[in-house]
Amino acid sequence: MQQSEPPRFDELLASARRSAIHLELRDGYAVPDEAADYQGWRETGERDVDPASPYWSPWVTMVQAATARGVAMRRVRVVSEPVSDYIRYEHAGTVVNVGAGEDVRWLPRDQAVGLLLPVVDGWIFDDEQLLLNHFDGDGRWADQRPMELRTDPALVRAYAAAVETLWDRAIPHDQYKIR
Repeated sequence: MQQSEPPRFDELLASARRSAIHLELRDGYAVPDEAADYQGWRETGERDVDPASPYWSPWVTMVQAATARGVAMRRVRVVSEPVSDYIRYEHAGTVVNVGAGEDVRWLPRDQAVGLLLPVVDGWIFDDEQLLLNHFDGDGRWADQRPMELRTDPALVRAYAAAVETLWDRAIPHDQYKIR
């Protein structure tokens, strides 16, 4: 089933009871909420890793609230190697995601050979809802429909099965060395 109203991520996460799993497939994103932080990192090589900073605090608060009520939060990033500057930026800040309660893993794209992968980033909530994230070719939110909520059980199961296969191959954040 497809929903016509654009979903609100914060509401979906707040209603999650067991799990929230994120799949990231791009080597770069250009979303407005991180543009200044990314530009600062490119200029200085220093990443904001203060969980109480204005940049991180809203995310940390949402993750901590979810994990406090027993929601397991996982994120798997499929990346090309050598990694892009953007992935270096993401890697440098992942310590905050992990500290907030997310379990993050990385999978080099060449280690995904032989797997059937989704072509769209997404979040799976409680194995019941799939929030697809649509981006344009430059990594910006798609104009027409940046997010799409799907609840068709067969689609959610198929997407979740693919993510679990990726998860099983992926490298925990504390063991993944970027190259």
